[in-house]
Amino acid sequence: MSRPQPAAAATAAEPDAPVEPDAPVERFEDRGIVTLVLNRPASFNALSDEMLDALDAALEALADEPHLHALVIAAKGRAFCAGHDLKQMRALGDEDDYRALFTRCSRLMQRLQDFPVPVIARVQGLATAAGCQLVASCDMAVATSSARFAVSGINVGLFCSTPAVALSRTIAPKHAAEMLFSGEFIDAEQARDWGLINRVADDDALDATLETLLDNLRAKSQVALRTGKAMLGRQRSLPLGQAYAFASEVMAANMMAEDVAEGIDAFIAKRKPEWKHR
Repeated sequence: MSRPQPAAAATAAEPDAPVEPDAPVERFEDRGIVTLVLNRPASFNALSDEMLDALDAALEALADEPHLHALVIAAKGRAFCAGHDLKQMRALGDEDDYRALFTRCSRLMQRLQDFPVPVIARVQGLATAAGCQLVASCDMAVATSSARFAVSGINVGLFCSTPAVALSRTIAPKHAAEMLFSGEFIDAEQARDWGLINRVADDDALDATLETLLDNLRAKSQVALRTGKAMLGRQRSLPLGQAYAFASEVMAANMMAEDVAEGIDAFIAKRKPEWKHR
């Protein structure tokens, strides 16, 4: 499956969407959903220097766009993302260079978590090491039944420390430990059972499954989506009492939004809400 279809097809892209076929990352837009497509299938969409730069620039450019309901991270070819480019890594050789690389990649993952609307990974084929970290850093993920996931640095003597941060915050600690210490692959069903992904689809039904999820998000108020994305990210780092205090403040402020009044009135009147912010 070389190209995402409903959410990211070139024919569905808006005329002013910047589409560069040879770019490391392609961008498509459809009804409030932007899809960023990793476009280096020959290298299994490894997070090379150019890929990291392209993803970072794309996320920065999108962060202030007010019309977004969600962002999809997809990929071309037989793999979603094979992690870091090992040849580039070996060519560095200096500890400061390695530190800079991993810090740079970590910033990218944090940018996904801090992105103002939900981010969904569309996964086919392999997602390994930092590619698995990329999936874990998204808010949600859908995958083909043939997709496989691993953090396999341990197999070459390298513990996947930066992927461990995202992975251990997404799935249960013992499941994360098993993946990190064994380096073994898990399939899509196990990834769903462990909480790494949300939905599994047959290979030819991946886009239809994704589109069902995206249509659900399109129907929601942008105020609620953006409030929820920011709230979920911040409360994770707080102790329980502080998390509830923070959540109470956020919810009280959220109640003052016009969309909330409209939503409650629509519910009482048994009609569909007409969001001010769509």
